[in-house]
Amino acid sequence: MRHFGHISPTAREGLFHREPSVFTADSPARMLSVALGATLYSPATRPSLADDVLKQAARGVVSMVLCLEDSIDDAEVIGAETNLIRQFADLAAQDAAAPASGAAESGERGPDGAPGVGVPLLFIRVREPGQITDLVRRLGDSVRMLSGFVLPKFTEERGRHFLEALAEAEAACGRRLFAMPVLESPELLHLETRGEILRGIARSVDKYRDRVLALRLGVTDFCSAYGLRRAPDMTAYDVHIVASVIADVVNVLGRADGSGFTITGPVWEYFRRQERMFKPQLRRSPFLEGRAEELRTALIEHDLDGLLREIELDRANGLLGKTCIHPSHVAPVHALSVVSHEEYTDAQDILSPERGGGGVLRSAYTNKMNEVKPHRAWAERTLLRAEAFGVAREDVGFVDLLAAGLTN
Repeated sequence: MRHFGHISPTAREGLFHREPSVFTADSPARMLSVALGATLYSPATRPSLADDVLKQAARGVVSMVLCLEDSIDDAEVIGAETNLIRQFADLAAQDAAAPASGAAESGERGPDGAPGVGVPLLFIRVREPGQITDLVRRLGDSVRMLSGFVLPKFTEERGRHFLEALAEAEAACGRRLFAMPVLESPELLHLETRGEILRGIARSVDKYRDRVLALRLGVTDFCSAYGLRRAPDMTAYDVHIVASVIADVVNVLGRADGSGFTITGPVWEYFRRQERMFKPQLRRSPFLEGRAEELRTALIEHDLDGLLREIELDRANGLLGKTCIHPSHVAPVHALSVVSHEEYTDAQDILSPERGGGGVLRSAYTNKMNEVKPHRAWAERTLLRAEAFGVAREDVGFVDLLAAGLTN
């Protein structure tokens, strides 16, 4: 897999100063946690789930969650589990039959012109710990298509049972399985219990650090606790009670001192045009050339200008990647995850060996101060993101990347 692997090598060469790296489900956890990108959720009840997974991979999706929890009715769980087993077997069979030409890793096109892409990183969102061991047992050999589990409503006490079940399942199948806890319990939202809940979560995930790939935020559940729902004109950061929780989660669990984890951005709920109360937030200037104005209009009509703003605020607040419930959200997340040429140049300068003693230098773009010691952690994170998502050419902006990501 690689980001933008669904477009041709020639197109990638025109976009990237440094192309995104190839990765697999067996790559180091540090790389995978950054490379998750837009993680697309799908109900596990879909009868064509295996085909859907491959179709989304061909459109640039590199991570998916197949959901047995909130996205399906309680009465559908048993049938959804059976469907998952069948769909994983189908995926495994198709994967085994695929030509071992390396196309999935190179991004080259196959004989039918379709992009050569692999199966995304697949995670199952379960309801209860017992489902983890049961599903791994029932998956049999097709467990090789599974990267791990999403653990809902995670707290120290509840999370301990999930993580113990994960360790048991991993030992049984002999395969590395990751956990992605979802932080969404009301106790985390409530001010009087937030501190202790966060400390408990920190203790729990630290014990299983090697298997916790990323922490996900359940902002919809946060809003639900107070009967709130943000409009498409607003981001999660405009809802102050939600923004305060995000800040505290990053404060405790997202530190850059080696103790932190990748924390992903909250879901964007909207994907159809609705009546606007506020002026569109998407500036015209990046869209003035060629057909870009049409792209701007399409983004506004589908309420994706708010999504773009939220993605930028996610990164400014220490989050990386995003939970997505609609395929149209994937390309914007990935386009805005690419490292700009300016960011890359700054990061390289800061981490240059001759700057090991610290100091201050003017940026190569002559528009800012780069202070070596305070900006070192930022630079390290930027270069890791560059490895996963690539570095844009100097004259390539997010509109170009977005348009390329939407080609399929």
